[in-house]
Amino acid sequence: MPLFQLYFTPALLLLVLTCPQVSQSVPLMVKGMVTDSLVFSAQILLHNITVALTKDELFSGINCSQEMVKLNNETDTTSVCAPKGSTCSGINKTEFDQDLCLENIGKDLHHYFTFLAAQSDPDKLIDPTLSGLRELMQNFFPKHLPSDLVSEEDASENSSSFDKKLNLCKVLKGFHLRSITINRVLSYMNSGEQTK
Repeated sequence: MPLFQLYFTPALLLLVLTCPQVSQSVPLMVKGMVTDSLVFSAQILLHNITVALTKDELFSGINCSQEMVKLNNETDTTSVCAPKGSTCSGINKTEFDQDLCLENIGKDLHHYFTFLAAQSDPDKLIDPTLSGLRELMQNFFPKHLPSDLVSEEDASENSSSFDKKLNLCKVLKGFHLRSITINRVLSYMNSGEQTK
């Protein structure tokens, strides 16, 4: 990470999240184009997820770094968002469908938002991640923002506290990986390479 980002990222994040004039002064999406503003919002989200994963008090009693990853397998983000000309999945991809890719990203964000919003977080340890995710969805993927949420108690009545923390660890690790993919894809779209 460049040195200027280490010092300015918290200040920029605070500025973007608290000043409506700043967060709304740059167009978010212009006729399906991915803007710098969207890329920046996705980078902030990735940073927030990374920070959440380093909070030992969030996973007390669990070495989260040693746990498996739990990915959202309900979307095709990794395959539909593969760059044009890539052979990552063994298939030579000749076209890039930006709309389909953005639709899958929106579905991923919805999945993780719903999961995180249902977590019990009395110490507000995942709140920055959830807030950043909510803002990203409101600004760029509003149709994927859920209007009604199931509380953690309704969703997992019989789970122990340890099981909930373990599941949160695994899902956050999966969200971290997916967020890296999303950041790479949005940077790719922002560069215009997919149109060449």
